[in-house]
Amino acid sequence: MGLLIFTDLDGTLLNQEDYKYDPALPIIEQLKIKKIPVIPVTSKTRLEVESLRKAIGLKDAFIVENGSGVFYFKPGEENYQLEFLGVTYAEARKGLSQVAAVLGENLRGFGDLTESEITQLTGLSLEGVKAAKMREFTEPFITPKHIPTEKIKETVERLGFKVVVGDRFSHLIGGNAGKGKAVRWLINYYQSLTPGEKIVTVGLGNSPNDLEMLETVDHPIIIPGNKGPDPGLVGRGWEVAPVPGSLGWTQAVALFLH
Repeated sequence: MGLLIFTDLDGTLLNQEDYKYDPALPIIEQLKIKKIPVIPVTSKTRLEVESLRKAIGLKDAFIVENGSGVFYFKPGEENYQLEFLGVTYAEARKGLSQVAAVLGENLRGFGDLTESEITQLTGLSLEGVKAAKMREFTEPFITPKHIPTEKIKETVERLGFKVVVGDRFSHLIGGNAGKGKAVRWLINYYQSLTPGEKIVTVGLGNSPNDLEMLETVDHPIIIPGNKGPDPGLVGRGWEVAPVPGSLGWTQAVALFLH
């Protein structure tokens, strides 16, 4: 049996408050020894994930910008390949302008914000902001609080895009992208490498942005916040980790190693 572990990052593998991941390091070493891939599935950019993979010691495939790009390795090769599911950054920027025009709203995306503004809005370091602005497929924009979420979604979809609406930022992504589609593509790829082997998939996430990923895997696990699991994920019969953040992630993953 092969095991694949798909994981969100912020608030899941990384603590929500301080982005630390120390509790997970010992079990990640065990997973590497057992050749069990740990696959980030995130809204972060390739540059952000590359930096984190290097720090943590992850060696396997990863999915960036809300399922817009899948970076994977062919057997025996050191350089990764790209499965492109989304749109280009230029297309995402153009799409945001179209959405803004239809809504009659000045939507400000990462491309419109200074590094200082993004630092104030996100709490990221200047280096972190530079990596977050190196977008290839999607455009985050400040969520307009006075426009109903459904109206934003309807407008975006009518123009051929998708949107992940968040509290501070929403992400405009290509109509064919998505965390669920990217995870399914990668599962099929791993299955093609071992046709006769049964593959079991685990997914860990903490917010509605992870819903598609969690619905796609065999064993979805909710990582709670300090006030419990996100209301957008409850009521589905899914397992909830015993504690928040990296420690909860570690305890949940440990159950699959015995």
